[in-house]
Amino acid sequence: MAQTEKKGGLLRKSSASKKPLKEKVVLMYDEIFTTEDPSKCNPRFWEELFLMKVNLEYLEGKLEALDGEELMKIKDNINCLFQHCIQALGEEHPIRVVNALQTLCALIRGVHQKNKSTSGFDIINMLVGFDKAELCMKNLMESLDSLLCAEGSESLKSLCLKLLLCLVTVTDNISQNTILEYVMINSIFEAILQILSSPLSRREHGYDAVVLLALLVNYRKYESVNPYIVKLSIVDDEATLNGMGLVIAQALSEYNRQYKDKEEEHQTGFFSALTNMVGSMFIADADEKISVQTNEAILLALYEAVHLNRNFITVLAQSHPEMGLMTSPASPVPTTPVTPLGTTPPSSDVISSAELPLDADVQTSNLLITFLKYSSIVMQDTKDEHRLHSGKLCLIILTCIAEDQYANAFLHDDNMNFRVNLHRMPMRHRKKAADKNLPCRPLVCAVLDLMVEFIVTHMMKEFPMDLYVRCIQIVHKLLCYQKKCRVRLHYTWRELWSALINLLKFLMSNETVLLAKHNIFTLALMVVNLFNMFITYGDTFLPTPSSYDELYYEIIRMHQSFDNLYSMVLRLSTNAGQWKEPASKVTHALVNIRAIINHFNPKIESYAAVNHISQLSEDQVLEVVRSNYDTLTLKLQDGLDQYERYSEQHKEAAFFKELVRSISINVRKNLAFNTLSQELLLKEFSTIS
Repeated sequence: MAQTEKKGGLLRKSSASKKPLKEKVVLMYDEIFTTEDPSKCNPRFWEELFLMKVNLEYLEGKLEALDGEELMKIKDNINCLFQHCIQALGEEHPIRVVNALQTLCALIRGVHQKNKSTSGFDIINMLVGFDKAELCMKNLMESLDSLLCAEGSESLKSLCLKLLLCLVTVTDNISQNTILEYVMINSIFEAILQILSSPLSRREHGYDAVVLLALLVNYRKYESVNPYIVKLSIVDDEATLNGMGLVIAQALSEYNRQYKDKEEEHQTGFFSALTNMVGSMFIADADEKISVQTNEAILLALYEAVHLNRNFITVLAQSHPEMGLMTSPASPVPTTPVTPLGTTPPSSDVISSAELPLDADVQTSNLLITFLKYSSIVMQDTKDEHRLHSGKLCLIILTCIAEDQYANAFLHDDNMNFRVNLHRMPMRHRKKAADKNLPCRPLVCAVLDLMVEFIVTHMMKEFPMDLYVRCIQIVHKLLCYQKKCRVRLHYTWRELWSALINLLKFLMSNETVLLAKHNIFTLALMVVNLFNMFITYGDTFLPTPSSYDELYYEIIRMHQSFDNLYSMVLRLSTNAGQWKEPASKVTHALVNIRAIINHFNPKIESYAAVNHISQLSEDQVLEVVRSNYDTLTLKLQDGLDQYERYSEQHKEAAFFKELVRSISINVRKNLAFNTLSQELLLKEFSTIS
């Protein structure tokens, strides 16, 4: 008997003399693509159609092959197909429901492709017709809501979420997607929350649910009242919020694990041996090799949760059972990498062993630690656009955290100490820190470490000014909390002071190049005012009196840098150029730093002369400092502990619009409706009544 092959909806026999035969479902699709009503000749046409295995490729291809005018001619049949799909969602037979869901996905995608052309007809009119749109979309949303909330098939729920993601991402700019008006009116918010609060549903669908929610929240968020924003902001159910936190933590943790695996692979490979042999001339290339695709979709979800919901802040520090001591998963966890910006969910709530703390007996992990590790990776290389966006979003999230009173309370809590192993960029002049030497400290120390690391590692030609400004603002907000609540944090402040002084030196040495692109005086003023904050209020939040002495020692030791900065800003503030005003602000801000330098330097020189010492030790300088505080006069500077609170709408709207567009395109590109094979579905629904 001749062997049969199947390709593109055709059944071909190996005998060349016979014409290829079409699948029955393809013949039925062809009938829909005529101007005649297919049910005229066959009253059971629609009933039979949804028992046939969907041919997504053929249906989408057929839609895309027609021009706008041809498609308008068969609009009635397309409307009819769409309406019958919605009716089929209410059927008891699961196979009909599955086929209806997949057909809807193909219809929406196919019609969207036509909408991108110059014909410009409306997607809603083409799919359902304006006259029936409201009722049809209401029925569709109610059916999807019922399927998501029912205790039935997980495969059906997965398809429902993919259909909803398809609906949301049908246009690049989701705010121009008029279909979403019906998703706003007929909310599926509670269904999403139900998925996140149930451990089983969360494991299967949590990732898609969280990405869907993040996208829905961004629909016309600045132009109208978005019910998803309102509802997300008032969620207070602990199980739901923890569930959402778990999904985000698992996705970020998966990224961290992939990066660590690649890093270890790289270090043990030939390239690493070669690098060690010839020095660190290949470090930049090495870093490129271990980059992993970022996941802005899940990061956006974390941002929206932190920004909109005060209750979610508690989730950041929540140690979940799944994120603590390792337990064996019931079934093997697939190791397929997460698609970049896609919708592939991590398959289990059980955290990977790579995410476990160094000493699992005494410490657990939490969402904030996982996020800080993620940030330390993506912020290493900001040359790549996705990483730049990710890095910026990480800093925006940290800004929201640094402004929150409750978040600051647990960040600075002495009873919540963690060992946070941040990733550090390979640099020629420093050795890689040994993980085992990391101390257990309050979480704010890890945030400050991350900021210091960024400051030190991004002084380069393509200077990321915006990220530096955000970085300094985060440090300032944390200091404001410490000053207000008199929190004496045991931190190596010298590392921060040194990083800030080196940043000022970089700005000065690259003045001409940087001024062509940036107002460097805004950043310089922020850095100088951080020092002013330490000088004015340091006695209220620095851990010991000797820490305050060390601050003065650093200022005196690096006086040349401050002198050079003063000379530069004085020169520009006395000219009538564009930098006159911003430079003069820095000149005024330097008044106390200059007073310290001018007061102590002569005293130190005098001490050295009297004692016949050419080079004073640190202890000797500190002795001079301590004995001469009384005669030092400083000016009280106003507003050092004040800051402008973060506002998305006024300052970040353009960034989020572009970010959401990028996420929408990538989610659409990576959606796979045929991930559920017909064989698996038939096995699951083998008991059709």
